[in-house]
Amino acid sequence: MAKPWHWYVYVIECMDGTYYTGCTWDISIRYNQHLSGKGSKYTRKHGVRRLAYVEYHENLEGALLREKQIKDWSQQKKRKLISGVWQAQW
Repeated sequence: MAKPWHWYVYVIECMDGTYYTGCTWDISIRYNQHLSGKGSKYTRKHGVRRLAYVEYHENLEGALLREKQIKDWSQQKKRKLISGVWQAQW
């Protein structure tokens, strides 16, 4: 039986305090790509401090919509999401 697909939306805190938001089917592989400098131009330029937030999604469409939503947020709202303040509201 085939493994069902699942997706993750994640937020990386960069060394300069900014955030990078992405989407992947394998969070471990993708995070290691960011750490090695092969994940994105943004994290290569700003550095990776930590994986700050991960959210599970059943399908790619839902994950992509959520990724776009988070990317449009202010740094302050992203900090609230990471700290758990916004979790009850989505």
